[in-house]
Amino acid sequence: TVAAYISIHNMCAWMIDRYGSDEQRQRFLPKLCTMEHLASYCLTEPGAGSDAAALKTKAVLDGDHYVLDGQKQFISGAGVSDIYVVMARTGEAGPGGISTIVVEKDTPGLSFGANEKKMGWNAQPTRAVILENCRVPVANRLGPEGIGFKIAMAGLDGGRLNIGACSLGGAQGALDKALAYARERKAFGSAIADFQALQFKLADMATELEAARSLLWRAAAALDAKTPDATRLCAMAKRIATDTGFEVANDALQIHGGYGYLADYGIEKIVRDLRVHQILEGTNEVMRMIVARGLVGRAKGN
Repeated sequence: TVAAYISIHNMCAWMIDRYGSDEQRQRFLPKLCTMEHLASYCLTEPGAGSDAAALKTKAVLDGDHYVLDGQKQFISGAGVSDIYVVMARTGEAGPGGISTIVVEKDTPGLSFGANEKKMGWNAQPTRAVILENCRVPVANRLGPEGIGFKIAMAGLDGGRLNIGACSLGGAQGALDKALAYARERKAFGSAIADFQALQFKLADMATELEAARSLLWRAAAALDAKTPDATRLCAMAKRIATDTGFEVANDALQIHGGYGYLADYGIEKIVRDLRVHQILEGTNEVMRMIVARGLVGRAKGN
């Protein structure tokens, strides 16, 4: 949970570094890099999740300020973060009318919903970010108007790799716990690690984790190199890493039997925390859409 939040914070800092002006970098990044200040990514809305381009939060130009009105939903760190990187509509409908605006905490008109009660991820708050007649200087806009959706999606490529990495780390921790437990737990006079059925299960868990890790590295290399297929590979890696991570953690709970269901053993927390990774940073169904569009586009020669 902590690693996942830091990955979101880092994604926001990267967006400011990549698309911000020198003045914006100097103003925001030093304290973000030291984590003296924390950042939240504000894209999702109550009625715009997977279809992010349909967002309705508005930013209306009024002199040298924007007036923001709208609500963001499921925002990690909301209420404690110092910086909110907000995607808001400054123009027409669709992705071309979206801009990215940095909203600082204590800005009049910025408020937060109740802390959500969640299945997992309980080490960080998750709240709605509410913008009501919220005046933000135009100087806080990242890049020109209309490229906000591009900025949001560029951030998500790296964010998807980060969440995939968090899934693999959590699953590796669960596998390590399962291995230790299997060596110690005895049944029918032998350690359960001596049973071939369990050995095969452990072997599959380790193999699937290694395969997902390799694809994650491949996608990360493509993103660093800015290859044309980087977005598609990031979607592939996010899908396989988060699905595999959850499945391996769930199998580790099963190996523990009834003890796996108890909080004392730490497995149930990993399972709860990893489940949301298949939903956030784009659901895994959306990852399949991204991959399929890339394949169909290539087949058509686009």
